[in-house]
Amino acid sequence: MNVSTGFKRAAKSTAVMGAAAALVLGGLTACSSDDDTASNSTGKTTELPSNPATGEAIKIGFIAPEGGQISLPMVREGGEAAAQYINENGGGIGGHKIELVVCKQHEEPASATKCANEMVEKKVSAVVTPLGAQGAVMLPIISGAGIPYVAQAPVSQAEMISPDAFMISGGIISVLGGQAATAAKDGLKKVTVLIGDTGDAAASVKALGEPMFKQAGVDLKVVTIPAATADPTPQIQAGLSDNPDAVTILGDTRQCIQGIKALETAAPDVQKYLIASCLDKPVIDAVGEDAVLGAKAFTTVNLSSDDDSVTQYRSVMAKYAPDTDPQGLGYLGYQVVMALAQVGGSLPGDGVGPEQMKAALRSAKDVPVPAAPGLTFTCDGKAVPQLPSLCSRSILVSNVGENLKYTDTVTVN
Repeated sequence: MNVSTGFKRAAKSTAVMGAAAALVLGGLTACSSDDDTASNSTGKTTELPSNPATGEAIKIGFIAPEGGQISLPMVREGGEAAAQYINENGGGIGGHKIELVVCKQHEEPASATKCANEMVEKKVSAVVTPLGAQGAVMLPIISGAGIPYVAQAPVSQAEMISPDAFMISGGIISVLGGQAATAAKDGLKKVTVLIGDTGDAAASVKALGEPMFKQAGVDLKVVTIPAATADPTPQIQAGLSDNPDAVTILGDTRQCIQGIKALETAAPDVQKYLIASCLDKPVIDAVGEDAVLGAKAFTTVNLSSDDDSVTQYRSVMAKYAPDTDPQGLGYLGYQVVMALAQVGGSLPGDGVGPEQMKAALRSAKDVPVPAAPGLTFTCDGKAVPQLPSLCSRSILVSNVGENLKYTDTVTVN
């Protein structure tokens, strides 16, 4: 089921998308647990093929959120593992080796600017940046040099509309669209969003979500929760006075913990629609698995699966990043590097630079998203025409089962 008309109406609200998209920056995390069954740390793996790349190396920039207040080394480790696999086992990018040029930005403008300038100075052929909120700072510098910019999901408005940006998932657009379509399919009439009062995030979600939900025949209500509130239960109880059929929480770990605990008190039987940040290990440790059992998960990865692409991911991490939790954020770095490799079949045998990489990306059609069975990306600018940088608007919707396993997963467009 799709809500394409709702997507078109929502896409007119690009001026407020940055704040809304940032809400799911933390929502890209993968569900994890200390329990072996839940964590998939002993999940199925396979022997990797021997297919070394032999062609001339291509410089690929990799900008990681690391070293500052937000430091996620596992994202870089996942990207480096993918590059090693591509070079040693995957035949390269169109036969070319990858020379990964890593720069660590600290989630603030000065270091982000430094990294962007470094990519230009080192003449990389493309830049991948799996996770971070500094796209509005980095993209103008990178695209100004004619270098393609590839990310997992957009956060800034610039990342949604630049002709030199390629987003392999739709971020907040995909989350809200998937939730609207799922509610309609399940016959729900009212959905409530719980969201913090930081900046204009609530207004952004309202502007984005209402057209999608209206097109799907579902009422959407946005309830703003004061960020400084230690216990938001009274506000949530008041916000649920009209007895919604489902409740979604858009926020970080703290907001997820507060929201889920409040729902357990105020509306224990309501259907929960959860982004992955609300299914991350710190949240489960705080609220207990029973609090999310039966929820619907909206994600761009499915590490519970034994699909070949997920088995490959576990196998690559086991070989090249054995100390990195495969159930954590490493998949983000892995996804963007592997995605770039998967579009490399049309690259020439020599002389690969930014223009050739952009041409390969723009010709990408129905390319499987790594470790996300059921998701594909096509970078022809037509997934959401008003937001041409988005290569997909699809999302995986799963039921959260015992041991936090994702079950009955479907792709929602």
